[in-house]
Amino acid sequence: MLRSFTNSAVFLFLAKYQMLHDKEFEITQEIDGKEESDNISTISRLRLIASDYFLSFMWVLSGSIAKYFVNMILGSGMKSVSLLIKGLIALLSLYYFAQLGKATGGSYNPLLILCYAISDNFLEFLYVVLGRIPAQVIGSIMAVWFINVAFPAAAAAAGPHLNIDVNSGALVEGLLTCFIVILSLRLNKFPSSSKKTWIKCVAKVILHFLGSHTTGGIMNPASAFGWAYAKEEHVRKEHLCVYCLAPIEATLLIAWIGSLFPDFTKHRRLHDTQYKDKIE
Repeated sequence: MLRSFTNSAVFLFLAKYQMLHDKEFEITQEIDGKEESDNISTISRLRLIASDYFLSFMWVLSGSIAKYFVNMILGSGMKSVSLLIKGLIALLSLYYFAQLGKATGGSYNPLLILCYAISDNFLEFLYVVLGRIPAQVIGSIMAVWFINVAFPAAAAAAGPHLNIDVNSGALVEGLLTCFIVILSLRLNKFPSSSKKTWIKCVAKVILHFLGSHTTGGIMNPASAFGWAYAKEEHVRKEHLCVYCLAPIEATLLIAWIGSLFPDFTKHRRLHDTQYKDKIE
């Protein structure tokens, strides 16, 4: 009887030990899985920052070189044929970089990612402001430096030029930014397609043309900062007001107005889903 009781106690002890061991193993697996997921997410975020840097670098570099050769061959006049060819080249360049952005998840313009970042949680906002946007700025600065070293002739006529007063320039750049941000937000309600990309590219070319004789129609604070930094004009009032504060304030204004409407929340959720797919 005593032996039977002892055997039963030992059996129960071993069974309980096995259950605890299995439970501990499951918890360990969950922790390891979570740590692995966090590591993958961190690597994906770093990859996204690298994509922003690469796209910003290539955007400034390719745009400056293309502009130099086009002006050298066609001239810098306003003839209809010259404008048509320049517009087609700009359109193809925008479409190509849009496809690169879709493939890598990166961006060369901080305005739209800032628009979504201020409507997202605080950690994502910090990630965009302290990670992605600085990568875009550094990429633009390095591209301008490379152009000055390797293609000094291309650097001479590149970069935005303010041809009106500061207040008018800030107004023009802010309005152009408003239009492109509104269009991008409205198009995001539709599924991703080549048609949507072409519409956005055509709109950017038109807006750039409208602002080319006043501010340059750059609508990209990162790219503008790269050229201003190379010329040591990045702390001047003209640059800060027209090419940095005006487009950023316009983006914040559109994001705030959009947050008052239910459609914007729906578009942001769709963007968040697509964005998380890129970093997971």
